[in-house]
Amino acid sequence: MHNSIAVLLVAVFLASAVEMVEALTIVVAVGVTRGWRSALEGTVTAVVVLAGLVAAVGPALVHFVPLAALRVVVGGLLLVFGLQWLQKAVLRSAGLKAKHDEDRIFQDQVTVLSTGDVSTGGPRAPGRDSTAFTVAFKGVFLEGLEVVVIVLTLGATENRLALASLAALAAVVLVGAVGAVVARQLSGVPENALKAVVGVMLVSYGTFWTGEGIGVHWPGSDLALLVLAAAYGTVAWLLGRLLGRDAEQDVRVA
Repeated sequence: MHNSIAVLLVAVFLASAVEMVEALTIVVAVGVTRGWRSALEGTVTAVVVLAGLVAAVGPALVHFVPLAALRVVVGGLLLVFGLQWLQKAVLRSAGLKAKHDEDRIFQDQVTVLSTGDVSTGGPRAPGRDSTAFTVAFKGVFLEGLEVVVIVLTLGATENRLALASLAALAAVVLVGAVGAVVARQLSGVPENALKAVVGVMLVSYGTFWTGEGIGVHWPGSDLALLVLAAAYGTVAWLLGRLLGRDAEQDVRVA
């Protein structure tokens, strides 16, 4: 049981941290170019809306959906999420996909916002800035929506919604605090490595819960999560090495 809770907390925390780094990039870009007041107002509004979603949907999942059915559905969702993250991590480690560059994203956001070339408005105006508010809100809401899905699925399936929510909140607070200190130096966060770890965890949880939902009795109970994570991590690492080697050979031949 303790192993399961630890994996749950780490998975939610890391997934939330990754998404919040991306959201923070947008918020900082908006604040620097359009003004901090409206950017922060948009950020706070998005966080409140996301918290409301968790409060509204979470208890219903826990109390009214049969646990076996919930685990099958949630397991499938986590497998989809995890495999997407793992695919990107493997391709990036093999050099077949560009790594996520927060500095480049920041500069792109600054360029767009500085010129007023956004669909939500024009150049910066005095007072409250609707463009800054809207861009910050959309950035935080869309990135945070994936966090909400992970919190609800992981928390509801383990009946640990409060713990999952606290782990996500801790990630939001930590990323926000670090962002306030380092501001634009977001590229120092090893996001690509974090995405690989989170992908492994989500796929492991997805496999574990799908199995439990259809009646599989895992050897060692929760300890099977660690075995699954080790197996998926090893396979992802090997695939990255093999694909990277093939890519190097293709370059040499060309």
